[in-house]
Amino acid sequence: MPAARPRLLYVTDLAYEARGRRYCDEDILLTSRLRDRFDLALCHPLDAAALMDGFDAVVVRNSGPVLGYQRAYDAFRARGLATGARVYNPLTGKADVAGKQYLIDLSAAGFPVIPTVGRAEELHLLPPVERYVVKPRLGADSLGLRIVPAGQVAALATGQVLIQPCVDFVHEVSFYFVDDDFQYALHAPDPQRRWELKPYAATAADLEFARRFIDWNDLGHGIQRVDACRTRDGGLLLVELEDLNPYLSLEALPEEARDAFVAAFTASLGRFVQGVREVLSPA
Repeated sequence: MPAARPRLLYVTDLAYEARGRRYCDEDILLTSRLRDRFDLALCHPLDAAALMDGFDAVVVRNSGPVLGYQRAYDAFRARGLATGARVYNPLTGKADVAGKQYLIDLSAAGFPVIPTVGRAEELHLLPPVERYVVKPRLGADSLGLRIVPAGQVAALATGQVLIQPCVDFVHEVSFYFVDDDFQYALHAPDPQRRWELKPYAATAADLEFARRFIDWNDLGHGIQRVDACRTRDGGLLLVELEDLNPYLSLEALPEEARDAFVAAFTASLGRFVQGVREVLSPA
């Protein structure tokens, strides 16, 4: 008899409303393609912990900001780590999957990131500017982000937020990876229209910058998006390393590039599930 097809629990919030984007369209596209190789069930993030045991792997995609269901996500993460459940992206990620502390850590370690601190006594480590960005440690999709004048920032540096200088940049650019392989890049030519993205021809220097963070995260499997801003001097600074549920902006790609990404994603999931089955199979 033919081998049973791998079973995937695909976690998404099809009703989530994002500013300027329809996350559900992306997951409708991806799941329609993945069904050629996998048996799929879709579930809301609130139901993932209760359902995850019946599948070969759990794929977390456009599940929305964790702030909207923090307790449920914490329970899902704790259960996954305790049981060794195979979650894609793996829960061992060191970036957004674990919150925003990594931006403070990378800043302190001298990585090319927007300078970031979390407490009032660390504000002297930031360059003096007229305005600062204040955002929640567990934020996403710009939820809770505030831009405040320098005179107000100390009162907000409670340890529960991130503080960064308000950087004057040329544009934002994102680099998308499946496992360790670069797939495509997109940029927003107008800084005021963050989600009006266009394909971007990444240079060798750009990819060296992005790969530094992919190597640091050492995820093994999964989709990662390296978000950066281009400064006035031409350099790049990390804005965010999204390794939890990065929106892919597939609608901004030409059809050939979109198909290539779907093929890479499908192959990665196939390798991921095959690794699960090899571990579970008796010797």
